Amino acid sequence: MLAAGRGPVKQSLLLEKYPIFSLQLEREETSLQSVDAICAYFRRRIEDHRCAVFIAEFDHYAHTRSLPEGQIGAGIRAAKNLVFSFGITLPDPQVLAVRPSSIGVAETERGFFVTFMEAPMPIANAVIEDWAKGLRDREPQDRV
Repeated sequence: MLAAGRGPVKQSLLLEKYPIFSLQLEREETSLQSVDAICAYFRRRIEDHRCAVFIAEFDHYAHTRSLPEGQIGAGIRAAKNLVFSFGITLPDPQVLAVRPSSIGVAETERGFFVTFMEAPMPIANAVIEDWAKGLRDREPQDRV
């Protein structure tokens, strides 16, 4: 039987309008054991890609926690976004509405949750999905 986090990167609609990809990782599946380590991994991938450019890292958890009305879901221990762009094409001004891209990384009680919105470029989706799959670099130990 496969562990809950062993599945593929899944595509779904968030709030019935945002097409997102998500990958759930159990701690045993990855050698990276913090949101910061996973963000550093993605930042290296972005900086190593010939068409991608790193823009910023945003600590969503710290920001939300600092707001008097801020609400954080149960079990979320940390959450950051990496903002970047591939910028291979700029066919019209409307495409700016879906750029730049962002990868979200959250730490939960069970492990990590990685999400990104579907980009208007299929090649970008494939690259980001490949980067996300690269996080799964360890086989979990059999559970007794």
